[in-house]
Amino acid sequence: MVDSTFDARSFRDALGSFATGVTVVTTVDAQGHDVGLTANSFNSVSLDPPMILWSLARASRNLPAFKQADHFAVHILSSQQQSLSNRFATSKADKFAGLDLSRGDGGVPLIDGCAARFVCRTAHQYDGGDHVIFVGEVLEFTQAGSAPLIYHGGDYVLAARIADALSADGMSTEDYSFDQDFVGHLLGRARFQIYQDVRVVLDHHKLSEADHVLLSALSARDGWAEADMDDLIEAAAATEGTAEIDRLVYRGMIERRGDALWITDAAREALKELSDAAKSVEAHVADSMTAHELLALKNRLRNLIHATSAEG
Repeated sequence: MVDSTFDARSFRDALGSFATGVTVVTTVDAQGHDVGLTANSFNSVSLDPPMILWSLARASRNLPAFKQADHFAVHILSSQQQSLSNRFATSKADKFAGLDLSRGDGGVPLIDGCAARFVCRTAHQYDGGDHVIFVGEVLEFTQAGSAPLIYHGGDYVLAARIADALSADGMSTEDYSFDQDFVGHLLGRARFQIYQDVRVVLDHHKLSEADHVLLSALSARDGWAEADMDDLIEAAAATEGTAEIDRLVYRGMIERRGDALWITDAAREALKELSDAAKSVEAHVADSMTAHELLALKNRLRNLIHATSAEG
């Protein structure tokens, strides 16, 4: 039994001192649906026979699929596949949408462009406390020779480290005050300031931020089911989706065709102006930092967005 004074968070942070690669593990469930998730709990076991292992949290909703699977595939991601890592770390319904897949033993989905890939037969499953450990016998593998994506200290190595940035400015984490340096406060202030030019265009077209969310989604893919769009608006803008949709239909910005929504030419013109304003904001932000700093900032924000839905 673990000592009651054992600090689980500190233990997790200490484990994070060990840099790892990042993998996407895939299989097919009992209904024939593709299943995949991001995991960095990967390791080699044996050369003869060739075996590897990884583990998955018992709380993961994907655990039943892997427990019943006879085969799975482990994809070691390349340094250019951070977006793929983020995609498979979410609870998104169809993580495989738009991917060019092939099939391995047992019909498992295989993703191209990885640093390496191992197609395995499930050899053993072991109790690992709050995780289940899967040992796979490697049936085939590929290696591209590309640099791997590296994860360390709860973040991708490419992302900027806050403590390092503070140190470079002659500061320490003790210089923070909770009210002024609380991350939510800083993000809110930053968004308010850089969003001003976009807000001017929204006001000109008498559009709300919820309207912007809806129209942007429709511009990317016409024919959204109205129920799905309603949920999107409520989640993104904390407002009732149906009311926003009705208002934009009345104003001629969107059209209802059966149960689906379609954007109009008038709305596309407004979005073009909003896009131009957003590009101006991006250019202004880019002028205030180096290209590396801007990339690191974007990576950090992506990680923050996906952090609450990461799986095993």
